[in-house]
Amino acid sequence: MTSAARTRSTIPRHATHDSIKVAPLTCTIGAELEHVSLADAVRDDGLFAEIRALLLKHRVLFLRDQDITRADHVAFARRFGELEDHPVASSDPDHPGLVLIYKDLNSPPEHYENAYHCDTTFREAPPMGCVLRCVETPAVGGDTIWVNMVEAYRRLPEPIQQQIAGLRARHSIEATFGAVMPLEKRHALKARFPDAEHPVVRTHPETGEKTLFVNAFTTHFVNFHTPDNVRFGQDFTPGASHLLNYLISQAQIPEYQVRFRWKKNSVAIWDNRCTQHYAVQDYWPGVRKMERATIVGDRPR
Repeated sequence: MTSAARTRSTIPRHATHDSIKVAPLTCTIGAELEHVSLADAVRDDGLFAEIRALLLKHRVLFLRDQDITRADHVAFARRFGELEDHPVASSDPDHPGLVLIYKDLNSPPEHYENAYHCDTTFREAPPMGCVLRCVETPAVGGDTIWVNMVEAYRRLPEPIQQQIAGLRARHSIEATFGAVMPLEKRHALKARFPDAEHPVVRTHPETGEKTLFVNAFTTHFVNFHTPDNVRFGQDFTPGASHLLNYLISQAQIPEYQVRFRWKKNSVAIWDNRCTQHYAVQDYWPGVRKMERATIVGDRPR
């Protein structure tokens, strides 16, 4: 059974909302939905079920003209599950779980978003997904790219698939967000969030698909140093590093991607278990303000 057929077979059957127009943006990932309000989906079980099924199929959904309140934003995201705050980014004090990602001329010159990444895989249970809304966009630039990591795994050479089948890797907040912190603060952050260990190939808990699960938060393999992979001790570091860098680089392949141009009140909903994304920081001195609700996920297997 093909990957696409396997995905379709796992999508639940339910009444279709005929008013929803679904426009796929690529053959691999992404669809834009029209004639739907997320505020309505908060209260309409059938409409929400349709959106969730489309998310499993297309992996990231885009909607325009969602002039909704923060309360509705949070309430819609919570239909997928409980929400979580980010350990470093600021959140709206009146709406827990809604992270404010505001970039202007006074923002520090950090580079976290403009790397291909899967959100907070330094957690033992990374997020299931996110609902991101644009509240202010620059005149030009500021797009976001999403990547289908199921396709990235599927198209790996078979010998590579075999080699990574049992590999596990560490994901670190200390080596990313913590890198700019003073020593004591960085160590305190790692004490709160010890490096998480995840399979290099995870199985999607709803579709059963295999997905490549390494990204910018991944620092190293934990079980590479075996007789099958290492002839001499000096093989360990270059061999593992080259393989990890090769796997991380798969997210950069355009055939696995969709790129979205933001407008005010545009919304993206993505499945964090099988995608990566990259927020392009090409808009300085423009201002970009986004608000993100992040949904608690499960432990990768």
